Amino acid sequence: MSGHSLGPEVDEMKLSRKYAQSLDEQDPLRHLRQEFIVPSKADLKRKSLTKSSQSDGSLEEPSIYLCGNSLGLQPRRTAELISSHLSAWASKGVLGHFSRHEDTVLPAFIEVDDVAAEQMAPIVGASRNEVAVMETLTANLHLLMASFYQPTKEKYKIIIEGKAFPSDHYAVESQIRHHGYDPKHAMVLIEPSDPASSTVTTSHVLKVIHEHAASTALILLPGIQYYTGQYFDIKTITAYAHSKGILIGWDLAHAVGNVDVRLHEWDVDFAAWCNYKYVNSGPGAIAGLFVHEKHGEVDMEAEQKNQDGFRPRLSGWWGGDKATRFMMGNRKLKYCYNSLPAFVGVTLTIQSDFVPIPGAAGYQVGNPSALALTALLASLEVFAKTDMAAIRTKSVSLTGFLEDLLLHPTDEAKSTNPYQIITPSNRDERGAQLSVRLEPGLLDGVMAELEKEGVVVDERKPDVIRVAPAPLYNTYVEVWEFVKIFHKACQKVQAGQAKKVNGSVMVEGGKEAKGWNEIK
Repeated sequence: MSGHSLGPEVDEMKLSRKYAQSLDEQDPLRHLRQEFIVPSKADLKRKSLTKSSQSDGSLEEPSIYLCGNSLGLQPRRTAELISSHLSAWASKGVLGHFSRHEDTVLPAFIEVDDVAAEQMAPIVGASRNEVAVMETLTANLHLLMASFYQPTKEKYKIIIEGKAFPSDHYAVESQIRHHGYDPKHAMVLIEPSDPASSTVTTSHVLKVIHEHAASTALILLPGIQYYTGQYFDIKTITAYAHSKGILIGWDLAHAVGNVDVRLHEWDVDFAAWCNYKYVNSGPGAIAGLFVHEKHGEVDMEAEQKNQDGFRPRLSGWWGGDKATRFMMGNRKLKYCYNSLPAFVGVTLTIQSDFVPIPGAAGYQVGNPSALALTALLASLEVFAKTDMAAIRTKSVSLTGFLEDLLLHPTDEAKSTNPYQIITPSNRDERGAQLSVRLEPGLLDGVMAELEKEGVVVDERKPDVIRVAPAPLYNTYVEVWEFVKIFHKACQKVQAGQAKKVNGSVMVEGGKEAKGWNEIK
C-alpha cells in the first residue's frame, strides 16, 4: 500500500469516495476490522441491550466510530476469552491459579500478568522485563514517582506540560506536597511560547528544561497531548533531559497502540499508560508501565550486606521475588551483641524480607485482576496479527486523508468552513487524532447532528471536536462519510436549520456533574 498523499496542487479525484474505496482495497490491514464489533446506528439509539425480535443485527448499518482515542471498540474474541476465564474459575475455583486447560489459550490465573506483559512489550518497544501490566494509569504514575521523584534541597522541581491531563497535574501536585514542597515553586508548567498556538515546540520544551535544570528533579510529559493530539519528540527530549542529569517519565495514554514508540531504544526512564483507548481492552481497563532495565536491576550482594540493592519504591507482595512470594515472610531480626563490657546487651536490627523481581514487575503491588487481564489479552492477540510499524503506516495515511478532506471541502461547503485544525500538520508530530476547533457556539449543535447521523466522536469544551480514526478497524470510506456529514452538520447549525435537541449523549455526558471530562 503506497499510502495517501496530496500534493500542493489539489487533485479532486483524491478527495472522492471512489478514491477512498480504492485505498481500502489496497489496505493490508483491512481484514483486522472483522476482529472488532462495530456498533450499528440502531445500537447507538436502542434503549435496551437486547435487540428486538424483528431486527436482524447483521443487516443494520454500522455507525461511524472515530472515538478510539477515548474508548476503543470491543474485539470479537473478548467475550470468548472472558467466558473461558469464567468457566475456569467456575470449574476449578482456587485451583485455577495453577491449572491450564487444553481447550483454551488462556494461561493459569497466576501466570496471566506475565503473559500480558510479554505480549505488550513489542507494542511499546521494550524488552519483556521492562513492562508490567497492573493497576490504573494514575495509580501507576504515583507508584513510579514514589520511586523516581527523590527531591533534595537543590533539586526538587517537577516539570510538566501546562495543559497536562488533569489527573497527571493532580498527581504531580500531590507528590510535591507529600515531600513537603510548595507546588507554586516546585511545579514548572510548560506553556506554548506563542499565546495564539495550542501546541508547544520541541525547542521550547528544551529551553524550559535548560532554564530549570539546576533545580529540577524530574520531568513528566505526555507522549501525545490529549487535547491537541500533538506527538512530542520523546527521543530528543529524553536525551536532552539526561544530558542535564534529569530523570524523565512519559504518560503514554494516547500514544500506546497509536504510534510506534521505542522506549528502550530511546532510553526512557519510565512510562505509564492506560489500555482502554487504542489498545481496546474495555472501560477502565488494567493499565501498564515501563521501567528501563537500568532502573530495574536488583543487586543481591548489596542486599545481603544490608545496603540498598534496588531503587526505592512502594512495595507489595506481587512485586516480590516469585521464589518466596508464597512463603509469607515479613521481616528478619538480626541480633547484634555489643563488644564493650560496659554496654553489653542486645540490639535488634529489623531487615525487610522484600526483594523485588528484577525489572518492571518488581513495581507491582497487589495481585492483578485476572478478569481484566483476560480482556487485555483478547486485544493483544489482535495486535499480534500485525506490528506497530504497519499500524503506524496506515494511521499516517488514514489521518492524512482525513486532514485533506477537512482542508479541501467540496464545492457546496467551501464558503462555510467554520473550523480550524489545531493538531500539528506535520505527520511526525501527531498520532491518529485530529482536534478540530469550531467557531464559538457551534459545538453542542454539531455534536448533536453528528450523533443523529450515527457518528461517534468526542468533544472537549469549549469548542473542540476530537476525531481519531483507528487503523485497526476504521476505513477510508468511513473517514470520507464522516467529513461529508460533518460539513453538513456545520452548515445546518450555522444556518439555524438544526432541530432543537436536548443535547447529544457525549455533550450531556460531558457536564461536570457526570464526571465524563475526567475520563476522556
